[in-house]
Amino acid sequence: MTRTRASLLARAAMILAAAATSAQPARENIIGAVLAAARAQIGRTVIYDGSYKQIAYPGGDVPLERGVCTDVLVRAFRAAGVDLQKLVHEDMESAFGAYPKTWGLSRPDANIDHRRVPNLAVFFKRHGISLRPSGKPADYLPGDIVTWLLPSGYPHIGLVSDRWSDGRERPLVIHNIGEGTKEEDVLFAYNITGHYRYFLQRREGR
Repeated sequence: MTRTRASLLARAAMILAAAATSAQPARENIIGAVLAAARAQIGRTVIYDGSYKQIAYPGGDVPLERGVCTDVLVRAFRAAGVDLQKLVHEDMESAFGAYPKTWGLSRPDANIDHRRVPNLAVFFKRHGISLRPSGKPADYLPGDIVTWLLPSGYPHIGLVSDRWSDGRERPLVIHNIGEGTKEEDVLFAYNITGHYRYFLQRREGR
């Protein structure tokens, strides 16, 4: 290897290292905003309501006092400039066949698609990082998205918090499982079906 080429490679490595270092605080700021927006729903979103509603597009929402588990994420992500309603709708328009046909739809519906756990799971798998579910608490970072299958057979979704259980055994989860938005020690309470990391993978314009 010539001295010039070695010098160029060393400089490139330094630039990449500097970029990675500078990107970390930016990601932490985004995650902080997302978790703060999710936590702000506690005590305000108190009615569990998953009924179909006509809502505006883009940026539509059901009344803040109402919602389901997916609405926790939709509202929180908007604090980071990420409109899951719009992104899921656009992705379903371009790749409708990749999404579940559970509801018998023949085309995307921007009123409800982003409020369904299986659709969000597909979106995060397609546009984020899909991680193997594990039983190790350290594998779950603040801002990660987790999906579960509840004993009732229904899917569920929540956000991994930056706060931990008493004794720091497990990170808490911000979610809505039927009694409004809460921050609870439930990470391993149900069967984990998916583990996703979105903001590390965030692209320009998303």
